[in-house]
Amino acid sequence: MWVEPEEVGLAAPLWVSERANPFFILQRRKGHGRGGGLSGLLVGTLDVVLDSSARVAPYRILLQAGDSQVYWIIACGSSRREITEHWDWLESNLLQTISIFENDEDITTFVRGKICGLIAEEQRSLLSEADQDPVKFQEAQLKMRRLFSMPEEEKLVNYYSCSYWKGRVPRQGWLYLCVNHLCFYSLILGKEVVLVVPWTEVTQLEKNSTLLFPESIRVCTRSEHYFFSMFLNIFDTFKLMEQLANMAMSTLLDQDRARTHPDPSRPERDLSKSGSTRKTAPQIKRDLDARAKNQQYRSWFRLTEEERLDGHTDCTLWAPFAKSHVPGQLFVSSSCLCFRSKQEDVCQLIIPLREVTVVEKADSSPVLPSPVSISTKNKMNFLFANLKDRDFLVQRISDFLQRTPDSPPIGPMLTTVSLDGENKSCQFHQDLPTAKYSLLQLYHQEQQALNQDQDKRALIQDQEKQVLNQDQDKRALIQDQEKQVLNQDQDKRALIQDQEKQALNQDQDWDQDCDSENPEGSLSQGPKEKRLHLKEEAWRLHFSEFGRGVCMYRTSRTRDLVLKGIPDSLRAELWLLFSGAQVQMEVHPGLYSDLLDQALDQDSLAKDEIERDLHRSMPEHKAFQNPTGISALRRVLTAYAQRNPAIGYCQAMNIVTSVLLLYCPEEQAFWLLVALCERLLPDYYNTRVTGALVDQGVFEELTQAQLPALYGHMQSLGVLSSISLSWFLTLFLSALPFHSATVLIDAFFCDGITVIFQVALSVLYDNMEALLACNDEGEAMTVLGRYLENVMNPEVEEHIPVLHSAVSSEDPPCPQIDVFTLIKESYQRFGGLRADVIEQMRFKQRLKVIQSLEDTAQRSVVRAVMTESAFTIEELEELYCLFKSKHMSSCYWGPGPGPGSAGPDLVVPYLEQHRVDHAHFSQLITELSPWRWNSHTHNMAARLFRLQDQNQDGLVNFKEFIYPLTVMYHGDLTEKLKLLYKLHLPPALAPEEAESAQEAAQFFTPDNNKDASFPSTEDRKEDGISAEGKTDGENSEKKEEKVKDYRFYLRQWAKENEPRRESIKDLPRMNQEQFIELCKTLYCMFSEDSCEQQLYHSIATVASLLLRIGEVAKRFTNHASKPADSASDPTEPAPSSTSPQGRTADADWSISFEQVLASLLTETPLVDFFERKALLRDKMAATPRSRRESESEAHK
Repeated sequence: MWVEPEEVGLAAPLWVSERANPFFILQRRKGHGRGGGLSGLLVGTLDVVLDSSARVAPYRILLQAGDSQVYWIIACGSSRREITEHWDWLESNLLQTISIFENDEDITTFVRGKICGLIAEEQRSLLSEADQDPVKFQEAQLKMRRLFSMPEEEKLVNYYSCSYWKGRVPRQGWLYLCVNHLCFYSLILGKEVVLVVPWTEVTQLEKNSTLLFPESIRVCTRSEHYFFSMFLNIFDTFKLMEQLANMAMSTLLDQDRARTHPDPSRPERDLSKSGSTRKTAPQIKRDLDARAKNQQYRSWFRLTEEERLDGHTDCTLWAPFAKSHVPGQLFVSSSCLCFRSKQEDVCQLIIPLREVTVVEKADSSPVLPSPVSISTKNKMNFLFANLKDRDFLVQRISDFLQRTPDSPPIGPMLTTVSLDGENKSCQFHQDLPTAKYSLLQLYHQEQQALNQDQDKRALIQDQEKQVLNQDQDKRALIQDQEKQVLNQDQDKRALIQDQEKQALNQDQDWDQDCDSENPEGSLSQGPKEKRLHLKEEAWRLHFSEFGRGVCMYRTSRTRDLVLKGIPDSLRAELWLLFSGAQVQMEVHPGLYSDLLDQALDQDSLAKDEIERDLHRSMPEHKAFQNPTGISALRRVLTAYAQRNPAIGYCQAMNIVTSVLLLYCPEEQAFWLLVALCERLLPDYYNTRVTGALVDQGVFEELTQAQLPALYGHMQSLGVLSSISLSWFLTLFLSALPFHSATVLIDAFFCDGITVIFQVALSVLYDNMEALLACNDEGEAMTVLGRYLENVMNPEVEEHIPVLHSAVSSEDPPCPQIDVFTLIKESYQRFGGLRADVIEQMRFKQRLKVIQSLEDTAQRSVVRAVMTESAFTIEELEELYCLFKSKHMSSCYWGPGPGPGSAGPDLVVPYLEQHRVDHAHFSQLITELSPWRWNSHTHNMAARLFRLQDQNQDGLVNFKEFIYPLTVMYHGDLTEKLKLLYKLHLPPALAPEEAESAQEAAQFFTPDNNKDASFPSTEDRKEDGISAEGKTDGENSEKKEEKVKDYRFYLRQWAKENEPRRESIKDLPRMNQEQFIELCKTLYCMFSEDSCEQQLYHSIATVASLLLRIGEVAKRFTNHASKPADSASDPTEPAPSSTSPQGRTADADWSISFEQVLASLLTETPLVDFFERKALLRDKMAATPRSRRESESEAHK
């Protein structure tokens, strides 16, 4: 590359002059290339240790003017080819021109000006690029590609000076962190160490400090451990390595296409600086930093993936609830303004730009410098102060406001829920009851209606009883009067006694009625109703003080209220608020209805799975014992499967969605499910439940750190992996009673997954003594099951445990546990868990889980291929790793979203997850094939690809790739010849390589028709055709017409689907053009062989014999066609065809595979050549991947 002219010394001790003329000198630095001796070794070592090779290219061109001792460097290069091109340009363009100058200063001025012009021209040609990296970084990138043979598509992110440890000997060198690979290079006294580790093969990445490896970074793969230390800034290096490894894991998990390069995001800008900052770091490094900040920003405020952080600045926020200014940071993105206090849990605020009405600068004062006032549609005002660049901030917010679509004033929330339990507005399916009300609201309405009907019936029955009693009393009174008339004198005293007894009985009946109207049970219901009323009143006061809706001030007092339980009437509103689903629902109005319309006429596997699990979703709850609840659940799950087909439907989604529908209308439940699956519980609900497995590993690690005495015993019983997966997948809904689990979900929406870890640890802590006494897994599961079944919610009716409590009736009953107490104690014991620590542990576990899943896929593919291949398991595993590396290369450097860049789809079988295109297939075949085709290598690889690409999608899976290698290495003579024969027939043989496809079809049509019309006797027997012309099926149909059953049709179906093994008789005949191509291939295969001359002689003999056989077949064909030709016009010329090469193709000449096989068997050298055994490990050792590993092993 041309460089700015700079004065240098000749530096003879470090440089060797290779070319020279009166004006220019081409020099090579010692230690590069051949020769150099001891001085060259010392210079090479110094270049590596001191990074001189990154600052000083190994080749340079100097300008000298006459006898002057001043030299000017004008060009440098990393390779001899590059510097030679510059030298040739100087000799052809400048040498003759400057020779006419008489003054040396004029020569120097002219050449310097010309070089500066060339550099300016190159820079103008590169103005289309977004950013130019520094010269030093570009040189390091060129060096990286040269040292590790990387293509230009591989981008260097950053590089660091460090030491690589093998044993106790450090090797000082340079660590290159690329987008897809970790590379290390060291050259000490002629000993070279080269390491290349793809990020997709990293299983563990950690920063540790030990006595042997102080302040080191350990990188682990399946087979090796690498230690790097002596970094200038180990924290920044490790953070960058984490980001690159995370990107690689995302590549392995991605459903649609591999995204190995960082998303094009805007660089992070500090709002305190209005001007654009100077870009000194590499572009990709800045993009990675911006990506990390975006992820952290979205995680803090529960925002969607579309939200991109534009910048942030320090400021203060006036908090009216505290009557003070809260210091913190203001974050600005495309659709939100967010504030986060420096002290955790003091205040957090989210202001969607859709809600902003006014942004204005307030009057500045010494007490309140540079304030900005923001007003929203729900009449809330926010005052930010101490802004360093207020004008730039206001202008930036105004720009975003202009791009924000207007929304109608809808109050604090789109679907605000009042405390009486009724939604004020809803925008979906007004005719459906679940569009306006939750299932619990519908259930309570039905219960109220039913109770009213029962009260009416009881009132009518009471009235009827009163009328009947009145009639009976009247009759009894008449009888008594008659008796009184008849026995006035005799029964006066008895009548008086009876009247006294009747009065006494009436008094007793009155007392009983009073007792029945005021039972003792009513006194126990009073505190519960009072507690619910006080809770709703507390939330009313909180809303009045802190605001309501998305723009509410979120403080520690908000969390305290959540931990005390959210009333049912507010649960939907607060779940939407804390999860971020409310903002997403407002941004995408009507999307739920559109998704349902799209999924209406589509059939998918997800729909079948949803139908299968609908009636398994909380069947004990009455809300799902009717068509209303089941239909609502079906619609929500179907809409999400339509929105995210990569996930579709996963088990446990139905349980979580059922709970959401109990408290939310359909559309709100749908957006809550979106927030759960895509933000709050990432990668939980997919085919492999990767996120749940990752958190299971995190939980085990937390148990080991927090409860070390219990961890070892639980691991020996194997309980942790059994319980944690169900706890995390269902958010304890499958373990706790329903009303207790909803309280835990309230806390989960407020504080995220940290609450689930805290409660899980607290459950183990409370049962530590009982668990340590358990002797097997079943006993431990029973202990935990009994404990969780007795976690009660005191605000609802008690329930009767039915599972684990009855199993061990001899044990004392488990005491009831208050769910609010359990959650409170979990915060007290394990409240120190931080979200950033959880994310760090997730990264560590994600590496293990994903690599474990990859190992499972590898074992499954090897087992599937092993029965059809003669390779050993070890050989198949090595071939699979090589095949997978080529697939990943297509993901890294493929041409965008083409077939070669398709990522692994977790829905398809393991065998189809990794496939390669034609280019990578050709590379693999060229490297591994034992047959040397020399000049025909490219054509033969292309034919093999077309032969194996049976579905013609441009991709080949591992099973299709293994088949030709199995034949080449382990096939017998017939199988190898059959493969070669098929490579010279369509579809393997392309039309442009022989005759056109139309001519080939015309040639094969009569033969195929003849074979189909007149099958041989053996074929007729194989197809079930008897000598009388009737099939066996027809004969059996007549004999067993009345006894046919399903078994007959099963046998018929199995016979039709049974794969028919291809025989040599099934191969079509080969025409003359194809036979010529076969002879060319054989000649190329025999080139450079030890028996080359014998093989050439044998193939010439066989080719002559087959040509004569074809001529004989031609004569018989012409003789058989004469009667048909005699009927045609004798003056009409015979048809002929011309090949694309200009030769006239003989359409009647043909040979069969049996004839080729029989002819080759007559020549011993040919038989020996095809029966010669080859070893796969020799070819595997020669592949670039294996050579790179062997080089690193040799110098360790």
